[in-house]
Amino acid sequence: MQQGDGNLRVGVLGVQGSVKEHMDKLKLIKGIEAVEAKDRDTILTLDALIIPGGESTAIGKILVDFGLKDAILKLNERKVPIWGTCAGMILMAKHIVNDERIHLGIMDITVRRNAYGSQIDSFKTRLMIPAVSENEIEAVFIRAPYIESVGDGVRILAKYEGKIVAAQQDNLLATSFHPELTDDLSFYRYFLRL
Repeated sequence: MQQGDGNLRVGVLGVQGSVKEHMDKLKLIKGIEAVEAKDRDTILTLDALIIPGGESTAIGKILVDFGLKDAILKLNERKVPIWGTCAGMILMAKHIVNDERIHLGIMDITVRRNAYGSQIDSFKTRLMIPAVSENEIEAVFIRAPYIESVGDGVRILAKYEGKIVAAQQDNLLATSFHPELTDDLSFYRYFLRL
């Protein structure tokens, strides 16, 4: 935790995607300083980082072009909590079934991009995820990936129709869906406990 006001500095990677939505949710949680992280120096000051949904190829290119990838890898080395939602999950994966590019490669999961189809195939459902909440959680899937398989040390948190849609490995959390598009803060609280 950073010195000073006692708040956790939680960053949202601010290059593309649902940045504002994650920022808005973080601002609702007491003891959190929400930071839009757009540069290497800001990323390195964070106590936790969210990599939002968006377009994984575009975000991946920006990470390399602006030296953000190395900063995120350093956070991971320090075991700082990192959460990837949708495209963020793809960026974190060590293996992508239908793409030869690996971006951060920090989480031992095999992901399928756009696994549920295109934008028009987006949907909402409710999931029971006992590790995260005792209540059902609304899950919004938009051009969502899913996890085909996990390595040792990866905990499966949720499945939808037999496919893995949420997982955790040490300090890393990945969700196929978008908690930032719901009113439920359960996943944020779970992440911040990491």
